[in-house]
Amino acid sequence: MKDPSGPRQFATTHWSLVDAAKPDEASQTRAREALEELCRAYWYPLYTFVRSRGYSAADAQDLTQAFFARIIETGGFASADRRRGRFRSYLLGAMKHFLANEWHRAQTQKRGGQVQFVAWDALDLEARYAGASKQSDNPEYLFDREWALETIAGALHKLREEMVQAGKSEQFDTLKGTLTGQEESPREEIAARLGISEGAVKVAVHRLRQRYRKLLRAAIAETVSNEADLDDEMRYLVAVLRGQ
Repeated sequence: MKDPSGPRQFATTHWSLVDAAKPDEASQTRAREALEELCRAYWYPLYTFVRSRGYSAADAQDLTQAFFARIIETGGFASADRRRGRFRSYLLGAMKHFLANEWHRAQTQKRGGQVQFVAWDALDLEARYAGASKQSDNPEYLFDREWALETIAGALHKLREEMVQAGKSEQFDTLKGTLTGQEESPREEIAARLGISEGAVKVAVHRLRQRYRKLLRAAIAETVSNEADLDDEMRYLVAVLRGQ
């Protein structure tokens, strides 16, 4: 049986969501679901980009919501071509075009109508944005950085779910610092906490890192069209997080 997080056919998840969001699809229910999935995956990186372009918090929320709503209402993904490569770059370009042609700026009611894909009031957006904006005043860099952080968070979430299902939630919580660059506890302390040998800790850390990398590559593979782009995106993700 093939590992679902290993090498896969490219252009599956995110580009397939683009296909489903096209208005000529038979199932409009699926189109709506596709939009919601895309929104959940990219709303905060795009919100950060819009916010850093000088829009107020309320306008940035409204415009990010409207961006996704307008796409599905007007078939804005109809011209998307998965062969062009990185979905991240395509989506950012689409947002730039949307803002440049934002004739409805003063028509708040029309920005996505009454549709709300994210419970904005439940999110401490400004506190999070304040932290992000300290990193740079470059909107595109902030978008890429939040994309990288969201991608990593998604991979960690999936890894934790796997460990919980395997009955190893304590092991994950104890060792996750080895994945995120946090300061690690002494190996003997970890071994005592988990009730295993130091050698077993070393093996567990190695396996956890391997699995995390596979899940991270799988997540990025969903957004590119070929192996070369996948490797480039992996390197770029690391560079962005290092501030290079």
